[in-house]
Amino acid sequence: MIKHKDHFHGSDLETIEEQFGIKKEEIVSFSANVNPLGISPLLRATLADKIDIISTYPDREYTSLRKCIAAYCGTEYTNVVVGNGSTELISLFIQIAHPQKALVIGPTYSEYEREITLGGGTTLYYPLKENENFALNLEDFLSHLNESIDLLVICNPNNPTSSCISNAKMRHILDACKQYGIYVMVDETYVEFSEHMEEISAVSLTNYYNNIVILRGTSKFFAAPGLRLGYAITGNHDLIKAINTRQNPWTIHSLAVIAGETMFSDTAYIQATRQLITTERRRIYQAFQAHPDFKVYPPSANFMLARILRKEVTSEDLFERAIREKMMLRDCSTFPFLNQKYIRFCVMKPEDNNRLMHCLLGV
Repeated sequence: MIKHKDHFHGSDLETIEEQFGIKKEEIVSFSANVNPLGISPLLRATLADKIDIISTYPDREYTSLRKCIAAYCGTEYTNVVVGNGSTELISLFIQIAHPQKALVIGPTYSEYEREITLGGGTTLYYPLKENENFALNLEDFLSHLNESIDLLVICNPNNPTSSCISNAKMRHILDACKQYGIYVMVDETYVEFSEHMEEISAVSLTNYYNNIVILRGTSKFFAAPGLRLGYAITGNHDLIKAINTRQNPWTIHSLAVIAGETMFSDTAYIQATRQLITTERRRIYQAFQAHPDFKVYPPSANFMLARILRKEVTSEDLFERAIREKMMLRDCSTFPFLNQKYIRFCVMKPEDNNRLMHCLLGV
């Protein structure tokens, strides 16, 4: 098990406020990877109008919500299960799969390893290589699969590298995993930010493979982490039945149901988000790519990873430089296989992105 060091998470603004003497309301968080547009006006108005819904229990089957999710994702509603954030579904799935040995593509989100360890399993990592821009070398990766592995965990696009695995490559992975009896859990938290989402998302593959479950949530793209609404998509109905059996009733509250039914059909907000992220991501990437102090890796999500090339500068130095200007970025020295030369920052509104680039690049 790889030891994860303490770090400032994107939600740790209270700690930042205490340590640096900066009001949390004044901090622009480039660390949380949340949609900079905030919740949509339609969602805000709908929740205010429907507030009385909290006086009633939601449908235990969440049929209407699941149909909205299915229409949004392009699948059947019978393939959808909802949860109290994707973290609950990760936990439930690992409890059910109960892997003795899991393989995780890293560096990545630490919650996967934590849940596997709590279930009594061990975690191995397949490290993405910096000299390959943290892109997956499919042939080499497939050579590391074998019968001793129960579970493969893939974050796609990956956090913090922002690299991705195409739908075509995912097919090869699923075929190999099927051969070895390996179940595949794909976390697509950030896929909706991708410019070519249809080439990355594995949702369509759930029609052909029963050894895959896809996890998503509303915290990042829909800027609603406090809503705690997550969902999973799988063609394995035995797995869905097992999740429903273990899950507490009414795990999703009434307002979250209304919110989900609203946000997944809010096409104006969805299009505005994708346009903003695509335009600003390209602009920021080009600026960092042209600067001699950084190497930045091709981003697929709404954030990018950068390596600091100046020998005397560390990720902690840049974290402090930014936070003193009331901007919070991610010091990536806490991720497995990364060190004090890596930072991660997400795409925000143009004026905020300009401030960050002035702080880090001097432009």
